[in-house]
Amino acid sequence: MPAPVFFEPLTLVDLIRYGASRFNAAGLTFGHSYDNALDEATQLVLHALHLPHDLSPVYGQGKVTSEEKDAILALFERRVAERIPAAYLTGEAWFAGLSFKSDRRALVPRSPIAELIESGFEPWLGGREVGRALDLCTGSGCIAIATAHYHPDWEVIGADINDDALSLAAENKARLHADNVELRKSDLFQGLQGEVFDLIVTNPPYVTNEETDALPKEYSFEPELGLRAGDDGLDLALKILRDAPEHLSEDGVLICEVGEAERALVELLPQLPLAWVEFKVGQMGIFVVERHDLVEHHDEIKRLADARA
Repeated sequence: MPAPVFFEPLTLVDLIRYGASRFNAAGLTFGHSYDNALDEATQLVLHALHLPHDLSPVYGQGKVTSEEKDAILALFERRVAERIPAAYLTGEAWFAGLSFKSDRRALVPRSPIAELIESGFEPWLGGREVGRALDLCTGSGCIAIATAHYHPDWEVIGADINDDALSLAAENKARLHADNVELRKSDLFQGLQGEVFDLIVTNPPYVTNEETDALPKEYSFEPELGLRAGDDGLDLALKILRDAPEHLSEDGVLICEVGEAERALVELLPQLPLAWVEFKVGQMGIFVVERHDLVEHHDEIKRLADARA
């Protein structure tokens, strides 16, 4: 006969509350898929119990066994003691409604571009047809793969300079059966000579040197290559703006995330008509720009980009 199972008097809600209290008391930093202690504690509890991330709250009063309690508390302890982001502890991050493998080879998927993907990039595409799309600085592959998932008739390229990131992206491509995604090694556009796209989406590094040096420990587990971008956070974004017209179709669109570097970009290029996207939670440092506007202002963009090392 199987050994009897003994349940603790603790419920899932009890453990989630305890975890959130521990995280807040320890002064943890959030922002890697989840932005608060309750959500992180919830995901760690569900992961330890092998339960779906969207489990109905009706199961919150379910009790756990002693072994399950120990597994949950061990995850909580690692999160507090080591400051490892929850997504790296679980090995999973959700992006645009899809489950991605997440580990230290690439940044944890968390860009608000997910909202654009789920909305079909409208109204920014304005109904124009897209045959080929590029995700530049693809990292884990989340933007490329999610775009391909929602647009199975598009050919999507995911490009990155980092071999480790590309290996993770390849695993996510297989995980999500993204057969219309092709992964390429490329330093920005250098490995994409002659390639033209109707849509380019990019979430390049955009954290300033000063901010990168001061980031909380949670960010030290992520590759610095995916974060640091010079004194104003625009070293890569300016090069992308400079070179994108060669790789956009005549009616093509560039969507780029620059986060807190938005102000610096507007000050450098006040004449460039950038449309800043408003999300459900407000403006998040992501702009949309048409190819013809990049061409019109190319000389000034090139001057600024060429001045960067």
